[in-house]
Amino acid sequence: MKEIIEYVKVRYFSTMSEKGQGIVEYALILAFVVVVAAAITNSGGLRNKIADVFNNVVGAF
Repeated sequence: MKEIIEYVKVRYFSTMSEKGQGIVEYALILAFVVVVAAAITNSGGLRNKIADVFNNVVGAF
């Protein structure tokens, strides 16, 4: 009986923690993308600086 319980623990509970880890990783990536998108689309700051860099590159050519 003890062997069956150990088998069930290893078989099912270890994969559940790996699935949970994957979900957390995807959530962190999604949060990072949201923060970057918010920084780019805000009404000042980063969007204008990126546009200035592109304009300087175009002007250099």
